[in-house]
Amino acid sequence: MKKTIKSTIGAMLVIAASAAGAADHAAAAHWSYEGKTDPAHWAELDQANAACKLSKEQSPINIVESQAKKAPLAALDLNYVAGSAEVINNGHTVQVNLPAGSVMKVGDQTTNLLQFHFHTPSEEKINGVHYPMVAHFVHKNAEGKLSVVAVLFKQGRENKTLAPVFNALPAEGKPLQLASFSPADVLPAKRAYYKFMGSLTTPPCSDGVQWQVLKHPAELSKKQLAAFRKLYKMNARPEQPLNERVVEVSE
Repeated sequence: MKKTIKSTIGAMLVIAASAAGAADHAAAAHWSYEGKTDPAHWAELDQANAACKLSKEQSPINIVESQAKKAPLAALDLNYVAGSAEVINNGHTVQVNLPAGSVMKVGDQTTNLLQFHFHTPSEEKINGVHYPMVAHFVHKNAEGKLSVVAVLFKQGRENKTLAPVFNALPAEGKPLQLASFSPADVLPAKRAYYKFMGSLTTPPCSDGVQWQVLKHPAELSKKQLAAFRKLYKMNARPEQPLNERVVEVSE
């Protein structure tokens, strides 16, 4: 009897370990921007990515200025604070993680800034045209809902605020610590924006994300863009259908 119980327990542990291993494998399902794991295949890589194919409000989109609806949108009140920051290369992009304390207020909605990261070329198009790069500032509210501010970059002068990031872009798995960084200084002075509902632009492509794309771009130098492209030649999801969504633009 004791032998039978031990055998049963042993079998259960093996099954549990196998299930845990399978779960870890599923959680780590590899995706990329090229080849057999590119955006066209994301939904096939993991059941959790079903929205990549089935959702009707996916990001990014092409914003056609003449079709955007002018609206009295609330101003983006970006109360970002300077402090330490951690720059990581996560295998898909370079991301700047920020400490708690920076918030965005839009009307009566308040969200906390978590991080921002880069895509080249810009995932968003304006009138069918990509910018060289975009930074996505990711915010979350108390209910867990996400709101993203997209900052487009054109080629021009060196971006002094981002110089510490682009001068020492880290290799994957080797974080770079910045003692002092001001996320507010990355954004352009003018804050007019396009607004629409969308999704994450990477797996699992969860929808229900509020998007604000700033109309006026910031600048990066040719050297800074080249430094990023040595790590990531292209890390942008293709344009997704607008479907029945309406893009609003601040007056």
